[in-house]
Amino acid sequence: MAEDKESKESKAAKKPKSTSAQKQVRVSGRKQKRNKSVRSRVKTSITSAEKLIRAGRLDEARGVVARAVTSLDRAVGKGVIPSNNAGRRKSRLIKKLNAAVAASPAKPEPKESK
Repeated sequence: MAEDKESKESKAAKKPKSTSAQKQVRVSGRKQKRNKSVRSRVKTSITSAEKLIRAGRLDEARGVVARAVTSLDRAVGKGVIPSNNAGRRKSRLIKKLNAAVAASPAKPEPKESK
């Protein structure tokens, strides 16, 4: 029976004792809520860009990739994700776009008539 009580206590969140620690818990909770929407926006923009790339809609994908890069830069500016993390994600996304563009059949450009 003593084991059951110990396991319940370890699973439950322990309340901090000092007032400064209690405040830190409140502050981190607020930051977590604020950062969640930024992270979600970044993930959504990246996945939508990847879907367009996989579908072969490259003209639309270019615009969406640009928006994804912008959202990553904003997340870095707000301190939500580290700059190296954003750089890695941007690099991977642009690499996928460039590979898809290279693999797609090139459209012949219209020749100028004189």
